[in-house]
Amino acid sequence: MRTDEIPAVARLLKREYLKHHAPVVEFVHAQTRDPFKVLVATILSARTKDETTTAAVTRLFPVVGDLEALRRIEKSRLEKLIFPVGFYRIKAKHLKELPDALDREFGGAIPQTVEELCRLPGVGRKTANLVVAVAFNLPAICVDVHVHRICNRLGLLSTRTPLETEMTLRRILPKRYWIQWNAHLVSYGQTICSPVSPWCSRCAIAGHCDRKGVRGSR
Repeated sequence: MRTDEIPAVARLLKREYLKHHAPVVEFVHAQTRDPFKVLVATILSARTKDETTTAAVTRLFPVVGDLEALRRIEKSRLEKLIFPVGFYRIKAKHLKELPDALDREFGGAIPQTVEELCRLPGVGRKTANLVVAVAFNLPAICVDVHVHRICNRLGLLSTRTPLETEMTLRRILPKRYWIQWNAHLVSYGQTICSPVSPWCSRCAIAGHCDRKGVRGSR
């Protein structure tokens, strides 16, 4: 895939995205428009299937709807509400630390930059980029395993780590595509371009892929 093919691929990915359910963080944003809930949902979603995260936030947010509620809730109850998300005990610990960290660092407000968000407990670059893009509608490129895999599989880039992929995409991907690139590729990676046995025969962007006939494809 060449960089001049990005607009065509982006259009096709958007069309495919609209056929499927949105990833959980986009769903939370659409329902609440609340940066706090987007941040919490993003922290919970790491290494966790969307359906598990969706169930967890459905239980959690009626009880913990803001920072003060998060400050008050007992850690043991928080763990029960978010179970069985991946690493739920560690995530509960980070969430309990969040109100004090936000008060100390940012006057209780959710920051709007990747660098500032990365200063919060349990927040890495992937989480920070997603919060910036989804909660604040600001240009940011969130790279998870789907984005990293598909961009390399397409031949758009050749990188070894998600961080390398993010930095390369920052150079070659027009900013107008930054915000939705993650959501569209995550959805596509979950439904068509899977890690094992991707549905190449059903792929809407196969004509732009440098890896036609991926081993184990269908």
